[in-house]
Amino acid sequence: MPAERLSMRKIKEVLRLHAGGLSGRKIAPSVGVGETTVREYLARAKQAGLSWPLPAELDDEALERRLFPPAAAPCAGPRHEPDWAAVHQEMRRRGVTLQLLWQEYRTSHPGGFGYSWFCDSYREWSGRLSPTMRQSHPAGERLFVDYAGHTAEIIDANTGEVLTAQVFVAVLGASSYTFAIASWTQGLQDWVMAHVAAFSFFGGVPRQVVCDNLKSGITRPSRTEPTVTATYREMAAHFDVAILPTRVRKPRDKAKVEVGVQVVERWILARLRNRRFFSLAELNAAIAELLADLNGRVTRHLGASRRELFDRLDRLALRPLPARPYEYAEWLTRRVGMDYHVEVERHFYSVPYRLLKEPVDVRVTATGVEVFHKGKRIAAHARDRAQHRHTTLADHMPSSHRRFHDWTHERVLREATAVGPNAAAMVELIMRERKHPEQGFRTCVGILRLGKQYGTDRLEAACDRGLAIGARSYGSIQSILNTGLDRRSTDSGRQGQLALAPESDASGPAHANVRGPGYYH
Repeated sequence: MPAERLSMRKIKEVLRLHAGGLSGRKIAPSVGVGETTVREYLARAKQAGLSWPLPAELDDEALERRLFPPAAAPCAGPRHEPDWAAVHQEMRRRGVTLQLLWQEYRTSHPGGFGYSWFCDSYREWSGRLSPTMRQSHPAGERLFVDYAGHTAEIIDANTGEVLTAQVFVAVLGASSYTFAIASWTQGLQDWVMAHVAAFSFFGGVPRQVVCDNLKSGITRPSRTEPTVTATYREMAAHFDVAILPTRVRKPRDKAKVEVGVQVVERWILARLRNRRFFSLAELNAAIAELLADLNGRVTRHLGASRRELFDRLDRLALRPLPARPYEYAEWLTRRVGMDYHVEVERHFYSVPYRLLKEPVDVRVTATGVEVFHKGKRIAAHARDRAQHRHTTLADHMPSSHRRFHDWTHERVLREATAVGPNAAAMVELIMRERKHPEQGFRTCVGILRLGKQYGTDRLEAACDRGLAIGARSYGSIQSILNTGLDRRSTDSGRQGQLALAPESDASGPAHANVRGPGYYH
């Protein structure tokens, strides 16, 4: 059975990261797919003549057609095995990758082995050597991030309750230049915004972010195909950085930040243990002071301060910050309801009615809500935090619903008052008896439009009789008008009912199934 194709969003992410100079081995964990899959899609893009950035007019459907044309017939040629010892020596040189060495190998031997075989064979050969190799961190390439195991205490000034704050730590690979900031939680928003604060602190962006498998950033930890959350992935795309989750239970993958966390705990949090803080801002101001001291301190194993190494190595190698500020957004998955609305925090936003019951992706920011279907934006609304309310665009409604779109609570009452006090009272009762007033708009509008057919005087009289007999529906008022009951005196009818009431109570029929008034007392 053929493997399921990736979404166009993930394929675009692969092309973007590859354009940034990452190898397929590094792209795979960042996107959450296998390395072989990455190589396959990069090869398809190259064969289709596509490169990042993609043309603006190339939508998801056109991209899929370009990437998946009819398969070409395979070609065969002579095979020559590489000199693995020479390959291993070249891999120790700065900036050299297996992809570059494979390209040079294929240039010398056009009929040679493919990239997948080349990588697998080299790993098999190198696996016979010492399994432990010291990591090297080129300048500006990697930022290691994690949360400290220790927390900081903040006292609520109003209640005196002692609250705990989490401490985020980020360390640059080449210079060990360190950043730390406190937040209330390790949740998605605090996690993402801590990255944004770190990039601002460093004044630039690395090429890769190496993170632990924190649930806020990685929804499915995996040795080969971890899944990055949509919000975390969107942040990475904004700053053009690759997310590289570490392997599960492999602390050596992020040894740099493990040491950085230990240094922050000993040189910052331990020094703050006897101080009292009454706000998060006050705590972060104290952390910033000690952080400047930590980065300016000359250490024996580095031979210089972290700040000096940062100015010498990482500062010039980091890429500039984006011109457009980052806006935090959460991605949700929703299914369109039967009323062609999707729910976000108990508020309902409309989408085109043709998408009933379809799954959609919802991007939520502080000011707006965007809805996407198969990669295309189909709706955009201003954020409304009122609960149990609807935000509806007329273009999203079926034609049979649009005629009620411009009616509001105030307009309905105004139209009813123009007919008469009984019509206004009827409309007010109908909307009051509904859980939401909007649910009675159709009934009220229908009743008011009966005035065009029967006249406003008769409609006012019909509403008077409807109030007397407890009628609260369009059908009841229409029936009163059709049968001419509105022409009868409502007052005389009421008086007649009052006059007959005592006699009726006194002369009820004698029957075993009739309870009588004594039953209720």
